[in-house]
Amino acid sequence: MNSDGRTQRTVTIRDVAERAGVSAGTVSNVLNRPFYVNSDTRERVLDAIRDLDFVPRQRARQYRPGRLRTIGMAAANLSNPFFVDVVLGADAAASELDLGMVVTNSAYDADRENQNLDLLVQQRVQGIIISPVDEKSSSLQMLRDRGVPTVFVDRVGEHHTTAWSVVVDDRIGGRIGAQHLIDAGYRRIAFVGHPDRSPKVRDRVDGALEVVAEAGGVSLDVIEAESWTVEAGRAAGELIADRRVERRPEAILCANDMVALGAIQAFARAGLRVPEDIAVVGYDDIAWAEVSSPRLTTIRQPRELLGATAVRMIRELFRQDAAQPENNHVMLRPELVLRDSA
Repeated sequence: MNSDGRTQRTVTIRDVAERAGVSAGTVSNVLNRPFYVNSDTRERVLDAIRDLDFVPRQRARQYRPGRLRTIGMAAANLSNPFFVDVVLGADAAASELDLGMVVTNSAYDADRENQNLDLLVQQRVQGIIISPVDEKSSSLQMLRDRGVPTVFVDRVGEHHTTAWSVVVDDRIGGRIGAQHLIDAGYRRIAFVGHPDRSPKVRDRVDGALEVVAEAGGVSLDVIEAESWTVEAGRAAGELIADRRVERRPEAILCANDMVALGAIQAFARAGLRVPEDIAVVGYDDIAWAEVSSPRLTTIRQPRELLGATAVRMIRELFRQDAAQPENNHVMLRPELVLRDSA
């Protein structure tokens, strides 16, 4: 009702279209299939929605209290056992809380991630948990602009510092791994990973560099790996094995367990023994780490807890304003798991 006592007319999708200078169909696409609309047009439509205080009837139905809630989970890559464990932890928590869950696999492909987010929005999930492939994607901001409760798990870019998220302290993880190798007497250490392509890997390298600087008399060489895969680790391992003994690192700290396992394979083919000729530390503590030969020393991430915590945060967002910044960031601590490789 207006201040003069008259009933205020409900704003319609046509009003929004007229204000933005687009068709009603384009407004519908922005609301339901945002990735089909170019960014300039999306911004005009979103500005019109904000100016007119437009609330889609569909959204009002979607978030009506008391109905069964379904959450979407966009995993970065389900061929990586780390993300499988995160999803399993989320699934267990969702079942406990009587929440349905739809899982998609982005396969480290930013375009596929956009398609998956579009699919989840079309399926009218009540919230989305995402481990983003592209942390700078405008699609992530679009979820926020549309008021879709969203929680980042494992990775969150610098552009989403106010988003709700649950991550592991990777700087601490890097420090723990490097400190173990230094305490074991190794002085020529290498980090095998891709820090220029991943903020998480960069944090692990930075943590390791801090410890090396504090120790003195220790060197840390960064050896590029193309990705998080066994194949990337094997390729990096072959380069290390080809070095002359005096230039070869005595120990390596890897970006994840899959890279570490690939490097161990390369060393075995080159006739190098682990840990006698070169020690290896992984990161994650996936199931394969326990059964590898030698068994892999690694930095354990609480994978299932990551997923479970993200689900509980989504449930909390259902009860609150999704834009509320307080208590929005959970950081879990990794730990060293000692086995045979270092």
